[in-house]
Amino acid sequence: MTIAKNKLIAKKWIKAFNEHDVKKLLSLYHENAVHYSPSLELKKPETKGWIKGKEELEKWWQGSFNDLPGLNYALKDLTINKSKVFMEYLRKVSGEKDKYVIEYF
Repeated sequence: MTIAKNKLIAKKWIKAFNEHDVKKLLSLYHENAVHYSPSLELKKPETKGWIKGKEELEKWWQGSFNDLPGLNYALKDLTINKSKVFMEYLRKVSGEKDKYVIEYF
């Protein structure tokens, strides 16, 4: 992939997430994508924080959006090369302290 293509994917991802549009989010992933989340590990310890596949991603995100309707990511920075994207953002939820997060894909 090119840097420009990866940047476009990252921007689409953050936009879809903030719109709570699970279908758009899933369109950016391979059918057998693997995802880790410390929040998932806390909520469902049996997963050890890992889920695999679009079906599990859909359940995770839809559940999160249902549980936290104000969930929003404020993008702070993107670091991109041809093979990776690092996103830095603030996780914002009404009534909770903002969390600084770095993700990569």
